[in-house]
Amino acid sequence: MLTKQKTVALWVVWALLWPSIFVLIYQLQPPTFQGHEIDLLSFAMLMGIVALFPIIVNGTPIFFIHGIGLTVFIYFGLFVEIMLTQMAYIILFAKLRLPRNDLYKIPLNFLMFMFVSIGAAGVYYLFGGRHGALDISSPIDILPILAYSLAIILINQLLLNVIRTLIMGLPSKFFNSSLLWEGVSNLIILPVALVLYILYIEIGLGAIYYVGVPFVSLSIILMLFYRSRRINDYLQRTSDIGHELTEKLEVSEVLDRFVENISTLLDVNYAYIYDVDEEQNRLTLIRFYDAMQDRELPINHLHKFEGVSGKVWGNAQGLYYHSRKQWEQGNAKFMSKEVESIISIPIERHKQVVGVLTLTSKKKRAYEKYQYMIVDILTNYLAVAIENARNYEETKRQSEICLLTNLYNYRYFEKHLQAYYDHLQSHNIQEEIALILLDLDHFKEINDQYGHESGNEALCELANRLRNIISDKGTVARYGGEEFVILLPNVNQEHALHIAEHVRRKIANTPFTLYEHILEDENPVQVNITASIGSATYPDNCEDPMELVRHADRAMYMGAKRQGRNKVASYEKVVETAE
Repeated sequence: MLTKQKTVALWVVWALLWPSIFVLIYQLQPPTFQGHEIDLLSFAMLMGIVALFPIIVNGTPIFFIHGIGLTVFIYFGLFVEIMLTQMAYIILFAKLRLPRNDLYKIPLNFLMFMFVSIGAAGVYYLFGGRHGALDISSPIDILPILAYSLAIILINQLLLNVIRTLIMGLPSKFFNSSLLWEGVSNLIILPVALVLYILYIEIGLGAIYYVGVPFVSLSIILMLFYRSRRINDYLQRTSDIGHELTEKLEVSEVLDRFVENISTLLDVNYAYIYDVDEEQNRLTLIRFYDAMQDRELPINHLHKFEGVSGKVWGNAQGLYYHSRKQWEQGNAKFMSKEVESIISIPIERHKQVVGVLTLTSKKKRAYEKYQYMIVDILTNYLAVAIENARNYEETKRQSEICLLTNLYNYRYFEKHLQAYYDHLQSHNIQEEIALILLDLDHFKEINDQYGHESGNEALCELANRLRNIISDKGTVARYGGEEFVILLPNVNQEHALHIAEHVRRKIANTPFTLYEHILEDENPVQVNITASIGSATYPDNCEDPMELVRHADRAMYMGAKRQGRNKVASYEKVVETAE
């Protein structure tokens, strides 16, 4: 989209140049069409009908009026050809229903195609081309016509590249799919155009209607062929996206790849993915995409029938809008004021709505019906991929979590410690790491006296205390039995001992409440429990962080357990005592 200043300048340039060039061409090459007024009206009608069936390639409309314009140009001259071509473009723009911010394309295209006509005419004259009823029985006679047709394609593509690069500031390639389509379609249309010209010389007005029907039919066939090709491409890319989603193992990966792919597949300014929260009976926004990254996070909760997405959830049916007028009433506060086109589809799994996908564009009529169907297919892939990812995450969580205490287990902890050390090494980060290992004192007596259920209660209560103490300052894990381990990044030896002593006091000074004991008295009992704690730090006490566990373990047994329990000991002090 152009800036306001460029848009105003473009309209001013068009207002000055367009009529001036028309007058100049009329004076340099006065048209002679007296007695052919009905013929010209018929040509204009034919070109207008053909303009109703464009092919949109890379945002550029391609249609086949040049085949008719060829006959008009050769017989009547440049002025008449430009006049009818510009009229056909008026019909094209009326069909495309350009949004207000794209209206600059009208003067831009009028000027561009006027220069295309002038440039191609210059090539035609350069090759000795003339006007009127010509004999084109020999290759030499056809050469100017071929040069004219080729010039239209090349000049058109050249001007498009100049406009995209210099005016719109977009990257552009000269050889692209739009050039290929225009070249192939003109190659197909050219023989029909020559037949139209020859027949017009021979039989006059009737030729326009004889050849007009196959001309329009050919335009429709090419448009449908291109559309079918596009649909096949969309289906292939949809299949590729589906396969890619099934390879992603985590929900965040699935959502990121889905949004990334669909934003390249369709014209998407904003994308919303909602999850159905059955407990709260509402939609929760789990992913928001903003193509320009300039909008704040929208409302992240919707109830049934609230906004477009809420309506889709409530009715369990997708919605498809071409413009703001169709959906605006009652929904304005839930959607950006710039949005025009919307596709919103329920994400279903096992015949139940589990989420809603909503895609929006600032352009009117940005989505076609087949694109709605493509998105519907993609939501099925998304539903399966999310469920698989959640199952994977739950399986992974269970393999890494102690199911009793909901802390990490030793398997996860050792992997995490190694990964953290590798991160420091790969990024050349000099950082201290502290590790605290604690073991409950005489815990077997708790199990024997109060039962294993009470022992489990004590372990769970200890896990909660450790979580509250450490919070986000480190990682807490159940290392095995009644042993717990704490990893503290960027913590030195002195600070680690301070934290360890704080943990020891929180355990020793606050009794544990046991409800599931095996005593005859059913009332909860208060039990005092203590812990022996050892600590070690990297790199002070070892070269490899994996040694931290062994050193902290040694400090705990040698410096705390053997010294009477309910104590904190550091590896460094234990080594000094041993020496």
